[in-house]
Amino acid sequence: MAATIALAAAVMVGVSGCTFSANIATQKDYDPSDGVGTTIEQVSVRNVMLIGESNDELNLVMTVANNSDEQQTLSVQWEAGGTRETETVTLEPLGLTRVGGPDDEQSIIVTGTGATMGGLHPIFFTYGDAEGSEILVPVLDGSLPEYELFVPSAIER
Repeated sequence: MAATIALAAAVMVGVSGCTFSANIATQKDYDPSDGVGTTIEQVSVRNVMLIGESNDELNLVMTVANNSDEQQTLSVQWEAGGTRETETVTLEPLGLTRVGGPDDEQSIIVTGTGATMGGLHPIFFTYGDAEGSEILVPVLDGSLPEYELFVPSAIER
């Protein structure tokens, strides 16, 4: 009887031993889209992309969640021709704000960056007294059907 239990335990350890040290993929943070994201205290910036037909004009596309019960003003900054450009987005309390889509109330057109299509470009986000976060944002063209409505020429201003 003891030999059977020992054999069963040895087989169980041998069969499942590799999972004891394996990283569990569902516990790793990742961006499940073409865009990237960051969290700054109670504000989550998600699925950020720059989309354009050329690097002259790029539409900043993103969704922002304000998880606080106060209105916030998100500052978006980028380098253009040696100077720092800033645009702001008003975030309603406990709400989602979408920027850059054809039906969204606000669009931010990023110009003068010299960004490379298919590359990454730094964009800085902050609000209030928060430290802020700079992320490398993918620069995409509108050649894919899911992005053609996001190029600056398709956005009504």
